[in-house]
Amino acid sequence: MTTAPDTPPSRTLLMVDDEPNILSALQRALRRDGYRILACDDPLKGLDILANESVDVILSDQRMPGMSGVEFLRRAKATHPDTMRIVLSGYTDLQFITDAINEGAIYKFLTKPWDDEQLREQIREAFHSKEIADENRRLTRALGEANVELQAHIVEQARQARQIETVLDTLQEVLQLIPWPIVGVDETGMIALSNSAADASLGGDSPLLGSEARVALPEAVRRCLDPAEALPEKLMLAGRGYRLIRKPMGARSRSRGLLLACLPFEAQS
Repeated sequence: MTTAPDTPPSRTLLMVDDEPNILSALQRALRRDGYRILACDDPLKGLDILANESVDVILSDQRMPGMSGVEFLRRAKATHPDTMRIVLSGYTDLQFITDAINEGAIYKFLTKPWDDEQLREQIREAFHSKEIADENRRLTRALGEANVELQAHIVEQARQARQIETVLDTLQEVLQLIPWPIVGVDETGMIALSNSAADASLGGDSPLLGSEARVALPEAVRRCLDPAEALPEKLMLAGRGYRLIRKPMGARSRSRGLLLACLPFEAQS
């Protein structure tokens, strides 16, 4: 095995040919392009190199003792499917070569004798195709990882949404179970919250939710919507005395408006 000196490791070429003079001629033709060149004269040695080295492009002779170039490249494909595999042969066993190309074992078939410039161009093209394929695989992996993260985010968002929905349902039920009238008025003057006790005491058993507060609420309560208006000491509703509590919304949330609660005098300590 020989390695071209002072060549960057980013583009590695493995050449396999049982004729040393052919390997030398190929190295002379391709060394100027700056490849890291690995060379051996036996397909089994080539498989050993593949097991220990990162290889991008393989250039193999077809007619070699013990194993044909096509068979060598088939085995190389099985263990290193991302390599670009090229057969270089002086024989024209086209059907055998064509079948190997069709099954994907071979990227290209080049003939001997070769033209140096054409050979260099074919090798450059093989490296370029390999780099494009590597980038596509990288992008595909990145997209897959992003999709996994997105799916996990969606699942988490759905879980949080269900949790929030459960909390809101619970709060709504708690609100309805409170026997005292409670009304929430948003910044536009619409009633955004109302429990059953408020509908019964303030709305005459009609739903207050979604109504305009200054129209739907009793006059005594409407006057209390103005923060500048002093609250009455005692508010009479349906013959029952209440102390009105008024709280502005937004101190701990993004909500805006007022919360009105009518607390019966007998419930106070």
